[in-house]
Amino acid sequence: MELLVRTADSGDVEAICQFGETYIPPHYASLIGAEAAEAQVRSWWNKAHIEAAVAAGLMVVAVDNHQVIGVGQRAENVIYKLYTHPAHRSRGLGPRLLAALVGQLPAGTDRVCIEHFAANERAGAFYEREGFPVERIEPSPTGNPALAIVWRARSLTD
Repeated sequence: MELLVRTADSGDVEAICQFGETYIPPHYASLIGAEAAEAQVRSWWNKAHIEAAVAAGLMVVAVDNHQVIGVGQRAENVIYKLYTHPAHRSRGLGPRLLAALVGQLPAGTDRVCIEHFAANERAGAFYEREGFPVERIEPSPTGNPALAIVWRARSLTD
């Protein structure tokens, strides 16, 4: 079976939640700490949140051999989830997920924004390569610089 990137449907909810539970804590623990990483899963990868996003058509998945290997999510013109299975990184999957999310935007949308933790330098480098320069950095209310939010934007009218 060929790798497929598509809009997530209700049958993907459990697999998306499992993806988050499996890959988000180890990805973020060294960047923002284990407690903050677990909080990300509780807040953003729980069934109620994922079901609502899927029902609204705001999530995309990459599926290989019936297994979710990548996830992306947006809210309006802001992308705030874009993750690939560690074994599938650096193989062009990130740009495909990003393109799928941008492709969901309503006609006439003039720009797309992305946010990520300051500590996630790998994500920052990826977004920079994909044409998303830094627009601003919001300090974390916790005072932890790793949890600062980096906002990036790319014009869609060029």
